Parts: sequence; structure tokens; C-alpha cells
Amino acid sequence: MNSTPHRALLLFSFFSSMAVSFTDISSGRYGDHGGWRLATATYTRGTSTSAERGGGACGFGDLGDWGYGTRGAAAAALSSALFERGIACGGCFELRCVNHILWCLNGSPSVVVTAADFCAPNFGLPGDDGGWCNFPREHFEMAEAAFLQIARRNSDVIPVQYRRVRCERTGRMRFTMAGKAYFFQVLITNVGSDGQIAAVKVKGSRTGWIPMGRNWGQNWQCDADLRDQPLSFEVTSSGGGGTVTSYNVAPSNWQFGQMFEGKQFEEH
Repeated sequence: MNSTPHRALLLFSFFSSMAVSFTDISSGRYGDHGGWRLATATYTRGTSTSAERGGGACGFGDLGDWGYGTRGAAAAALSSALFERGIACGGCFELRCVNHILWCLNGSPSVVVTAADFCAPNFGLPGDDGGWCNFPREHFEMAEAAFLQIARRNSDVIPVQYRRVRCERTGRMRFTMAGKAYFFQVLITNVGSDGQIAAVKVKGSRTGWIPMGRNWGQNWQCDADLRDQPLSFEVTSSGGGGTVTSYNVAPSNWQFGQMFEGKQFEEH
């Protein structure tokens, strides 16, 4: 994501200022949805991130259409330590600003964001002065509207705690068809449970279940000609939501570029 985070004149040493000890944070990043971990956050000036305007490394396109943008959970770009080559796409994170009396809002309110983009590292800059997303830093680049729910506008890179939370989605899971002839690709959006996907299978009326691989972000692919047959999908959550199977999601006359809806993960 290309952005220019707001810069204050005074930078601070993040880790030396933290009053919360690391023993208070869950040792498992995703295993304990109630555990808080330490990270940092900045924001992009304006009303939306590049992901919300139609870009983004997760392939979601216009996030407002999918409930990930300003009309739903705010979008955020994640550093490589969190993004994990796209595995985190669609995941929901609760963030709160901590331990900075000048920058954090009173009471440390929290905001939930959806992982929708990759915050690229800048190894030409140090991690405390521009290289916020350099590995192994855990960093969130947020839309301004979401950032202002937890911190003041004149903040610089802020200390935050974050934890994985279940995604509150409205409506059913969505499947957008793409590809050509013997190459089939599907973009899966509006995913409930933890928002992330561990595995996908597709089945045509003339095939068995075909495992799909992650192409990029939440785009999944297989080498098969699935035209002219109804399609079913099996989607497995990466966070304990189990597997849901949606039969005959797309009719036999489906076309590339069309979007269809299937079953949603059960609410927990």
C-alpha cells in the first residue's frame, strides 16, 4: 500500500515505553482469540485506504461492496509478519491504543479491522523511523476513520494491542468467478467465522471434488474446465470455524465475472 502516515516531530521508543509485560499477552497468535499481543499502527490520510478504493493485495476490489470498507469493518494493511503471504486476508483484528497518554483516546476504546492489504517493508529506513512494516515488526496501517476511533489525529506511530476476533458479516459467502477455459479461479469474500480460509474445493456436475490452491490473496485456482456445469464449493476456515459445503452455488450457465452466494459459516 502506498501511503504517507502522519508524522509527529517526536518519535519514541515503543518497546521501552510499554507498561504491559509480554507475559500478559497470549503466546499463540491465532490459537487464543482472547489473548492480546503488542504491535504498532499508523494511518493513511483520507477517507479510505488503497484497498478500500479498489486495490489491495487480497484481491477484494471495492471493499464497500463487500462490507469490508467504511460501511462495514474498516480495512487495514498488515506488515509481512502478520500478512503471511495472504493467509491473513479477510481476518478480523480488534485493536486498541495503549500506554501513551498523549495519543491514545481516554479509556482505550477498540476498533475492529479487516486484513485487506499488504504493507510493504522499506528496508532503506529503520523500523522506528519509516520502516514500520519491516520484518519482523507486527504493524497495522489503518484507514484514517478507523484510526481516529482509538487515537488522536496528531499521533505518530502508536503502540497498540491486538487480538484476533470473529468476523461479523452480513449475508452469505460470495464467490466471484474468473479464469479462462482450463484455468478456473474464484474470489471468495464476505467470509464469516474468523474471516480466513485454509482450504477450498470445487465440484462440477461432471467432476469429483477438486482441491484448489491459493493464487493470491483470497483468489483460489485449479486447472480444470468447469464451464457448462453447476458448481459446488467446500470452504474450510483456518480458525476453527469448520467446513461449509454449498451445493450448486452457480448454475450450469454461469459466466466468468459473475458473483454467486453460498452458505455462510455458522455464528458462534
